[in-house]
Amino acid sequence: MNRSDFQKLAALRIKEAKVLLNEGCYEGSYYLAGYAVECALKACIAKQTKRHDFPPKRKVVEAVYTHALETLMKSSGLEVMFASTLITDKNLEVYWSIVKRWNEDFRYELNISAPAAQELYTAITDREHGVLTWLKKHW
Repeated sequence: MNRSDFQKLAALRIKEAKVLLNEGCYEGSYYLAGYAVECALKACIAKQTKRHDFPPKRKVVEAVYTHALETLMKSSGLEVMFASTLITDKNLEVYWSIVKRWNEDFRYELNISAPAAQELYTAITDREHGVLTWLKKHW
C-alpha cells in the first residue's frame, strides 16, 4: 500500500458510504465513512515516509497499524496544525468531536440511526469544514 492507494481508498469508501446512506443502510454507511477518514490519515502518514529508509521503531509502526483515528492523527505529523485549525474553525472542531468517536468496532453495530449516519457523513464531507476536506489538503 502506498499514499496513492490510501487516497483512492478514502475516495472509494466515502462514495460507498454515501450510496449506503442514500439506500437506508446506515450501519454500513457509518462504518465506511469512518474508514474513509482512517484511509485519509494513513495517506498523510505515507506522505512522510522516504524511500529506502529503514523502518521506524516498533512503537511508531504499531501506532500506524491501528484504526484509532486520534492515534493516526498524532502519527500523521499534522496534530499540531490540526489543533491550531480547530481553534479558528469551530465547525471543524465540532465535526472532529463526532468523527473521532468512530472505531473499527462499528462494523459490528446493528443499530445506527439515520441521523447518526448522516451526522458522521456530513462531519467528514462538509465542503468547507469537513474532516476529510481538511485532510485532503495535507495528504
